Amino acid sequence: MSTPTPPAETVTALARRYRLELDMSTTPGTPAWALVPGVTEFTPKIEPTQQEVTTYDADGWAEQAVTMLAWSIETTIAHRAHPVTGVFNAAQEALRKASRSFGAKSYVNIRYYDRNGAPDAQQGLALVTWEPDGGGPDEVDTIKITLTGSGPLAEITNPAAGGGTFAAKGGDA
Repeated sequence: MSTPTPPAETVTALARRYRLELDMSTTPGTPAWALVPGVTEFTPKIEPTQQEVTTYDADGWAEQAVTMLAWSIETTIAHRAHPVTGVFNAAQEALRKASRSFGAKSYVNIRYYDRNGAPDAQQGLALVTWEPDGGGPDEVDTIKITLTGSGPLAEITNPAAGGGTFAAKGGDA
């Protein structure tokens, strides 16, 4: 009996590898990607809807089929403002405004990807929930944002890909 070869993948990925961007374009079909700054937590999710499809042929064992996929992103951001003017970051403000809108203005086009260049990049249309965390006088202003997908979450080419970015940054960018 042979001993299995240990995997070559020995570096643990860091949660901070994700970068979130918002399409700020006013011209359809011509995206203008802007960084959503201040991300302190980022959790992308894809949840399947499973339906029972058991038949008599299954000999008493339940069978399931995935019939739909739903995606969302839960993120927390540090609310960013200009140090002189006090004006909030434009991408963050666009998310806040979308959360208070109806119809077409309530949707945002987002993409997220591995900032180190790994082939992990997605894009989709989402609705926004904006929930300030509140807190005491000694706390910073943080916002919980939920992006709920509307339609497919498409795999895209990672905008940070190319040139061995992960190795060049030691995998710890």
